[in-house]
Amino acid sequence: MSGAIIGLILGLGLACIWWSFWPQSEQAGRRRRHSALVRLDDDLRLAGVRAVSWPGLLVSCLIATGVVFVLGLALTRVPAVSLAFALMAGWAPLAVIRTRARRKRSRLREVWPDAVDHIASGVRAGLALPEALIQLGQRGPAELRPSFEAFGHDYRASGQFADSLDRLKDRMADPVADRLIEALRLAREVGGSDLGRVLRTLSTFLREDARSRAELEARQSWTVNAARLAMVAPWIVLLLMATRGTALQAYREPTGVLILIIGAVLSIVAFQVMVRIGRLPEEQRVLR
Repeated sequence: MSGAIIGLILGLGLACIWWSFWPQSEQAGRRRRHSALVRLDDDLRLAGVRAVSWPGLLVSCLIATGVVFVLGLALTRVPAVSLAFALMAGWAPLAVIRTRARRKRSRLREVWPDAVDHIASGVRAGLALPEALIQLGQRGPAELRPSFEAFGHDYRASGQFADSLDRLKDRMADPVADRLIEALRLAREVGGSDLGRVLRTLSTFLREDARSRAELEARQSWTVNAARLAMVAPWIVLLLMATRGTALQAYREPTGVLILIIGAVLSIVAFQVMVRIGRLPEEQRVLR
């Protein structure tokens, strides 16, 4: 008994020593989880879903998973097949939000150069920075008008330019907006005559970046579409098989469940690999 206790204490001590070598990894894991949730909030704002935060979205995913699992179990009587489609249904809200946010980000990338040119023209015409931004709510690109109209209401109500810029930054949830807002904030606080030059340089850079990304996305779109088709096709066949009860009997056995698990893992891995190969890297928000 004493030998077992000594061995247990020795094992715990070695485990604690091993654990102490990885404090940075644990902190990095927490930061990654936090940044993932922050990016999910940004996607919700870009997708236009402002009444729901990331906990509400995750709850809706769980509800969709439960509902589809119960319905699938009632229709097919096969738990493995029902669980497979329930997990797809649970992932669907996240996929929809991310797709809408990605499309909105792409549209914003096309209109930001015109918005920056409009601000630069207003500054050259002698307008104050707040007025130049407020005019984007009436004369700017259609994609940006609601956000800058809200900025105008905030600024007229509070008179605080910095606070209104912070709320505009949170509302836009866009890396280009972050850079533009911080440049305007610096120009407002420090002053100087280089703001026009900075805005023209930023407009030129954004226009060239949007043109290059559009060309690359047009060439690589077939890769992403092929990945989606390759992932969805086997599950469409399984869904068609679900209409025939006798065809699903094999998935009641452990071998059938194992085939479903292997197929799901291979589909997810292959899809992620193809998407990462074909998708361009997204710009991160570093000036929150």
